[in-house]
Amino acid sequence: MPAEQADRVSDFKQLLAGHGYVADSSLASTLLLTTGLARPLLLEGEAGVGKTEVAKALALARGTRLIRLQCYEGLDAHSTLYEWNYQRQLLAIKLFEHDERSAAEKERDIFSEPYLLKRPLLEALCASPAAVLLIDEIDRADEAFEAYLLELLSDYQVSIPEFGTIRARTRPIVVLTSNGTRELSDALRRRCLYHYVDYPDFSKELMIVQARVPEAPQALARQVVEFVQSLRRLDLRKKPGIAETLDWIGALLQLGVSTLDEHGTDRIMESLSALLKTREDRARMTRPAIEKLVASC
Repeated sequence: MPAEQADRVSDFKQLLAGHGYVADSSLASTLLLTTGLARPLLLEGEAGVGKTEVAKALALARGTRLIRLQCYEGLDAHSTLYEWNYQRQLLAIKLFEHDERSAAEKERDIFSEPYLLKRPLLEALCASPAAVLLIDEIDRADEAFEAYLLELLSDYQVSIPEFGTIRARTRPIVVLTSNGTRELSDALRRRCLYHYVDYPDFSKELMIVQARVPEAPQALARQVVEFVQSLRRLDLRKKPGIAETLDWIGALLQLGVSTLDEHGTDRIMESLSALLKTREDRARMTRPAIEKLVASC
């Protein structure tokens, strides 16, 4: 990597770190390319590894808005773009009863921008300066919506029958996330830059904990990260993500735990609701199992 590019990546990593996100060089480089090439970025990885936080940190680093579209099964294109404010339109029609303008002029009035409710996609197209558009969990939406999204992001414009065509004032920075619940189309992958977000290694997760929970004692932070890293190596139904790590150390601090040892097993068991999120996983964490993990920290 040329020295100038390496400096840019290093500076950008520091900028993200200043907003609470610890990024490696590969992710920082990809984010710089996303903004430089004006290409959407697809982030893939297990739930809880911090994909959504990437978009939040990017918006903070650029000093711009984050506009989030949460995808779900049955999501339709219309509800992500716009709606008309029917209540205001009906009120306007009532007020227009004694208006001497023509019907066409009145119609143009009530189908104007003041009566338009912008949903996330249209809001991102209209934002100035360019916003970060987070399309979260695109794999939960169906293939028809995915195809529509590709068309919209190709032209960065939308046509509203009663209003006309709205073109992007500035292209939004688009970040899509996927947990891999279904296979995404080749067409989507071709149009995006790609980065796989994995669970962090020990040193990276420790940096995240120190950045987000600075009040935690250094020794406790190291033990918590080691404990969670060991948990992820077990055959759990739902492996704890970074958010669970942060929640757990916060819970331990609330319970007055300053170190993990065999004398504090009761407190550790009381705090597991912040770390393990299924009945099966919780049942596996018996007292002997916890004591064994603590001993290895």
